[in-house]
Amino acid sequence: MIQTTLSIYAQRRAQLAAQLGTGGVAIVPTAPEHARNRDSDFPYRHDSYFYYLTGFTEPNAWLVLDATGRSTLFCQPKDLEREIWDGYRLGPDAAVDTLGVSAAYSAAELDKQLPKLLENQHTVWYPFATHKGLETRVDGWLNAVRARVRFGAQCPAQQRDVCGPLDEMRLVKDAHEQDIMRRASAISARAHIRAMQTSVRMLRAGQDVREYHLDAELLHEFRLHGSQFPAYTSIVAAGANACVLHYRADVAPVRSGELVLIDAGCELDGYASDITRTFPANGQFTGPQRDLYNLVLASQDAAVAATRAGARFTDPHEATVKVLAQGLLDLGLLNPAQHGNAQDVIEKRAYFPFYMHRTGHWLGMDVHDCGSYVEQSELGQTSERQDPLSGETIINRPSRILREGMVLTIEPGLYVRPADDVPEAFWNIGIRIEDDAIVTSDGCQLITRGVPVVASEIEALMRA
Repeated sequence: MIQTTLSIYAQRRAQLAAQLGTGGVAIVPTAPEHARNRDSDFPYRHDSYFYYLTGFTEPNAWLVLDATGRSTLFCQPKDLEREIWDGYRLGPDAAVDTLGVSAAYSAAELDKQLPKLLENQHTVWYPFATHKGLETRVDGWLNAVRARVRFGAQCPAQQRDVCGPLDEMRLVKDAHEQDIMRRASAISARAHIRAMQTSVRMLRAGQDVREYHLDAELLHEFRLHGSQFPAYTSIVAAGANACVLHYRADVAPVRSGELVLIDAGCELDGYASDITRTFPANGQFTGPQRDLYNLVLASQDAAVAATRAGARFTDPHEATVKVLAQGLLDLGLLNPAQHGNAQDVIEKRAYFPFYMHRTGHWLGMDVHDCGSYVEQSELGQTSERQDPLSGETIINRPSRILREGMVLTIEPGLYVRPADDVPEAFWNIGIRIEDDAIVTSDGCQLITRGVPVVASEIEALMRA
C-alpha cells in the first residue's frame, strides 16, 4: 500500500510522542517572517522541524504534541480581508481534516490555551536556542500554570530540548524524503549543465560573461522545474575567486582559460540539494588544471568507495586526505624533502593550506542538516590528541556509524593560492567536486550525477 503524505506526518508525530515520556509535552513553532526593508519581507521559509511534523508552510503557526499522541495546531485565523493582500489561509476549522491533527485553534489563542495544555504534565519539550524569545514565552506559560497550584494544578518540573529526538529521526531519510531529494538533485544537475553551456556559448560569441550571468541561469532552471528556492546562496566563482570557500556570485568576469567553480543546489518541497562542479570557462582544461582536477576527482572516488552502512562518517574524509596527500607530493605542491611521505603529510596536516574543510556534511531539509556526527551508542568514549598546526588539545569522540537512508555530501577540494614554494602553473586554481549520496547497505547511491564529473565528459558536454 502506498503511504499517503498525510500519514507520513502523523507517523512522525506518533514517533516523537513515544519519546516524550509520561507527562511530556512538546512545543514546536514554525519560523517567523523577517522584514527585508521597510514594508517588504524576505521570501518566507518555514521552520524545518515544524514542517517535518506537519507539512504546513504558513507562518505564525505552532504545534503542541503530548505523550499520548494528541496534537494541537495553532495557526492564523481565516481573514478574508488579509487574504486579499497576503494569500489564502487554511484556518483552524480546516486544519484538523487537512493536516490530520487532533485539534486546532487560532494563533491568537496561544497564550490562553498553552497553560491548559501544560497543566498537570511533567516535562515540557521545545527547541533550545533556535527561536529567539521562545524560552521567555515558555516561562510565561509555566508561570500561568504555577498561578493555579492552589487549585491543585501541577506544573511541569523539567524542560528538555526537543531537537535531540527530532535530529535522530531526521537523520535517516524515508522513501518519501529520498524521492524528493532525487528530484531536487535532478533539477540542480540540469541547472549546472545550463550554466556550463552558457559560459562556453557566450565566450565563443565574444560576449562579456560575468558570474552573475551564470547565477541567473541557475535560478532560471531551478524555478523552471518547480523548485521553490535555492537551497542556499549560490557560489559562482571565476578564476582566483574559487579559492574563497564561501564566495558569492558577483560581477567578476568569466575569462577564457580560467576555471569556474559553481556550488549551487535548489530546494524542492522542503528538501535541499547540494552540487559543486568546477569546469573550464571555455570548455577545455589546461594541463595544470586537468592534473589538479583529476587529483580531486580521484580523492572523491576514494571517498565514495568508503561510504557505506557500517562505515564511520569520518571514513570518506580520511580516504580523501590519503589520496590528496600523495597527489600534492606527486604534483610538486608539497616538497618531499620538507614534508616527507604521504603519511607524514597527513600526520603533520601539511595538506591543510590546500584543503581546509571536511569532505562532507549531512543533507536533508537543511543544506547543513541536523544530526550529531558522534556515534550515540559510544558517547562515553573519548581520547585526546594534539593538533600539529595549532598545538591545541583536541577531544576525539567516536564518529557516527553510517546507516542505510542517511544522506551526506561528498565534496573534496583543493585551493591553491600564490606562494613562493608553490609552482606558478597552479596559482589561483580552486577546485571542488561535490555530490549527494544516499547510504546503502553495500555502498552509496550518488543522486547528483545527472551533471558530468569526469573532465573529458565535461569537455564533451560543453562542446555540444
